[in-house]
Amino acid sequence: MPRDDEVVQTAAEAAENVIFSRFKQSEVKDFDVTVTFEEGVLDVDVYLNVPDSRNTEEKVAEDAALAARAAVDDLFEDAD
Repeated sequence: MPRDDEVVQTAAEAAENVIFSRFKQSEVKDFDVTVTFEEGVLDVDVYLNVPDSRNTEEKVAEDAALAARAAVDDLFEDAD
């Protein structure tokens, strides 16, 4: 069973990987990935501010959150 901090780290890294696979770091004005894992419940919130992104930042933020959840699912599958 993965430790809580390992779950949080895995989710945060997966979300950041999605963000920076879609945007250059210099394009991202601000971002925040908040991950909590308490009592077996994962909560992922991604905020992204990319000027001139033609409103794709919301989609990328959603994709980043989904990737974070998938990475945690994989982490638990690997632990079994």
